[in-house]
Amino acid sequence: MAPDARRTAIVTGGASGIGLATAHALKESGVNVAILDRAPSGPEGFFFSSVDVTNDAQVRESVSAAIKQLGGLDVLVNCAGVGAQGGVETNTDEEWHFVLDVNVVGIARVTRAALGALSASSSGAIVNVSSIAATVGLPDRVLYSATKGAVLSMTLAMAADLLPLDIRVNAVNPGTTDTPWIGRLLESAADPAHERDALEARQPHGRLVTADEVADAIVYLASAKSGSTTGTYLAVDGGMQRVRSRPKS
Repeated sequence: MAPDARRTAIVTGGASGIGLATAHALKESGVNVAILDRAPSGPEGFFFSSVDVTNDAQVRESVSAAIKQLGGLDVLVNCAGVGAQGGVETNTDEEWHFVLDVNVVGIARVTRAALGALSASSSGAIVNVSSIAATVGLPDRVLYSATKGAVLSMTLAMAADLLPLDIRVNAVNPGTTDTPWIGRLLESAADPAHERDALEARQPHGRLVTADEVADAIVYLASAKSGSTTGTYLAVDGGMQRVRSRPKS
């Protein structure tokens, strides 16, 4: 990939999983990257700030420090998020408020803190990480699905609002991705191997999505190559949303 010269990016949730893969992919394309994550420390080779996206003061301080370190901001990748399991009867009010606060309001906090710098860019872009759970009904994912549906709707509304500022806003919708969170879910299952087989089988291409595949989609949406793309989402799900395959004989 040709270097995306002199551009800068903040990646939230960049200490692991899709966020970390995205930070590396952006860096490899020539982008100068800062990582914001609730982890106490970040990967080597990046400016890192430990931040709780549910704390507005921390968000403003961390975003400001990252922008100062980068010398401006062209790209914001909103990847920070938490998972949740269960049907509508499962999660408590406290769990609902917490997951919504991280996955939805957290994006609003980070974006509004970065908006001034993004509007000063000649090629501003925001990529929000939604999920296949926003567009397909999945079992035992009511709370998580609600938040990711909100992220997708936010993306469309933000795209309309920010177009006059020349800031493009898009989303990626990953299918079930081989990340540490999925790894922890599998470890807690009664039969991890069977559960992994079931997750792989529900995706038409027969395997989990890789974090690198999602990262490559994010890099495209953040780059000048997608300069006429805004207010949409790119599904990286092995065909789960729209493809129905025949069982292998």
